[in-house]
Amino acid sequence: MQLTKNIIASLLIIGALAALPAGGALAQQKPADSIPLPVLGPNDTIPVPAMVKDGEYIPSGTLEWTWVQVPYPKHLLERRKAWTRLRNAIYVTYPYARRAGAIMNDINAHIANMPESEKKKYIHSREKELKQEFTKPLSDLSIYQGKVLMKLINRETGNNCYEIIKEYKGGFTARFYQTVAFFFSTSLKQPYEKSGEDAEMEKIVQEVERMYGYRG
Repeated sequence: MQLTKNIIASLLIIGALAALPAGGALAQQKPADSIPLPVLGPNDTIPVPAMVKDGEYIPSGTLEWTWVQVPYPKHLLERRKAWTRLRNAIYVTYPYARRAGAIMNDINAHIANMPESEKKKYIHSREKELKQEFTKPLSDLSIYQGKVLMKLINRETGNNCYEIIKEYKGGFTARFYQTVAFFFSTSLKQPYEKSGEDAEMEKIVQEVERMYGYRG
């Protein structure tokens, strides 16, 4: 029993000593302003940064960052090109999509309960507005931008743009509709799926909305 007590006492003493700073280093650490500066020789003419280590000054410095680059993987490069093309197209066409969507939604709401004869008359009354706003911009777009615009208009009109345009077709002049059809005929029926295949497009649209303060 006495031997066991002695062993326990020895372990406690060892633990207490281990908890103390080694060699009293923390208590004996000198402040930097109390350490004498090194004696300079006749050739010591270039000042360098220094740090205190073990009670004396030694030269010190920080290496500059070194950037290492590797060639961009081809598949990622192609993906980035496609993303950049899509992003540029959205930035160009989104303002038109918002305006066109607002006009189409407004026209659609007005003609919803109109007789056929009144629908055509009302559409003709709005045709000049549509021509002034969209004929010139549409003619300046590429085929790809026109398809993106169609997607965005579908987004603004709740994926019923095809029905709206189809309804307008009887009321518009052939020249105006040809301008629209030139861009939209192959993509008019494509839905906008913000949580599906158009998720990447939706992220970019939200970026545009944040940047320019658009509100739904």
